[in-house]
Amino acid sequence: MTEKQEKIIQAALELFAREGYHATSTSKVARHAGVSEGLIFRHFENKKGLLRAIIRVGEERLQSLYAAIVLESDPKKAVKKAIELPFTVPESEYGFWRLQYKLKWELPDYTPGKMEPLRIALSNAFEKLDYASPKMEAEFLIHFLDGLGSGLLKNDVVEKEKLRQHLLTIYEV
Repeated sequence: MTEKQEKIIQAALELFAREGYHATSTSKVARHAGVSEGLIFRHFENKKGLLRAIIRVGEERLQSLYAAIVLESDPKKAVKKAIELPFTVPESEYGFWRLQYKLKWELPDYTPGKMEPLRIALSNAFEKLDYASPKMEAEFLIHFLDGLGSGLLKNDVVEKEKLRQHLLTIYEV
């Protein structure tokens, strides 16, 4: 990806997160990125292509975050890493992740399958830990962490460290 493509994606991320995808024009993205509108069309074809590029960047970042969990062979460490994941996202990246959450709700073709590697890794971990319903426990934890992630991004979680410790205690990891 070229430097200008990265500038365009960053500008679009900021504007889509702040003003919404539908309310942001490509000309506004171009002004914010300091490039011509034609360059956006050259690199991304249209506004939807720009959005697809942003979603792809999100998927790559998500896979990178999940890699440590998916590759972990110790089941307790895998569960612990999953619990700690939302607490490790730097606040400087909150804008990016807020947009990913927004897109999840706004776009009909948002890919729900991107959580599948985490689902399988946690299900395997809970199975090794002799949970009665490992798949349901994995499903529960993923949805809980998704909600927690939303709360963290909205700065709506008052006692982050106590909550993190509570979760680690509940799962004995």
